Amino acid sequence: QGNAADWKVIGDAHRKHQREVVPLMVMDALKRLGTLEVGFAADQLTHSLMTATLAQQDGATDEEVVLALCHDIGKSFSIANHGPIGAEMMRSYVSDDGYNVIRYHQLFQGDYYFDYLGQPTGQRAQFANESWFDLGVRLVDRWDMPAFDPEFKVTPLEAFEPLVEKTFSRVMNNVM
Repeated sequence: QGNAADWKVIGDAHRKHQREVVPLMVMDALKRLGTLEVGFAADQLTHSLMTATLAQQDGATDEEVVLALCHDIGKSFSIANHGPIGAEMMRSYVSDDGYNVIRYHQLFQGDYYFDYLGQPTGQRAQFANESWFDLGVRLVDRWDMPAFDPEFKVTPLEAFEPLVEKTFSRVMNNVM
C-alpha cells in the first residue's frame, strides 16, 4: 500500500544507512578478524592488514587495496567458504573483476597447500582466460600468501578507514 512518498522516505533512509553505517560495519567485521588465529602465525586481522600493506607497497589501486584488506572478511562466518561469502558481502561495492577475485581466491591459494589436504592443485588454471585472472594471481601470490609474518610492520586498520568509508558508503551496482 506504499506510494511514491513512502518509498522516497525508505530510499532516503537506505542511502543514509549506506553512507553512515555500512562502512562502520565493515570496520567492525575486520576488527573481529583479530580474534581468529586458526593455526597461523598471525591472527586474521593482522594477516589482512599485511595483505593490504603489501598491496599498497606494490602500487595497487584503491579497489585492489580494499580487495586485499577485505579478502578474508567472510572468515567471520565460515572459514571453509569464506571466499564466496566475502565476495557476496562486497558485490555491490567493487567491480565484477574484484568480486570474482575474492570469490575464487581460495582456489588460487590451493596451489600452495591443497595437495596437503588431499585436494587437487592447479585449479586456478580454469580461469586463465578471465579478465580478472592476473589480479587474482597478484592478490594471492604477491600480497596474500606472503602475509603471515607476525613481525611484519603493518599499516594500522585506522589508516584504511577513509578508503573503507569511500568504498562502502556508495553502491556501485545500484541495488537497494
